[in-house]
Amino acid sequence: MPRIIYCQVLKREAEGLDRPPHPGALGERIFQNVSREGWNQWLQRLAIIINENRLSTADPGSIALIENHMLGFCFGEGSLGKLPPGFRAPGSKK
Repeated sequence: MPRIIYCQVLKREAEGLDRPPHPGALGERIFQNVSREGWNQWLQRLAIIINENRLSTADPGSIALIENHMLGFCFGEGSLGKLPPGFRAPGSKK
């Protein structure tokens, strides 16, 4: 039976994750408050953030910035987590 949580991203009840998706307290917080669907939305946004900002997941400074974006996207904390200014998805019309 799936674990149902109130998802902070979707703002409704949804199926929870199977395990924390990130290490430490932030990962546990996400596990308790972000659904599988909400996490998948974050992963799509993460790819955009990494590419647009030329971040590296091997760089501690980039990881700190990614975590700040994660807090903004998942919990609305801070000013990060939104799409980069002027971003247009490939193939979108002007």
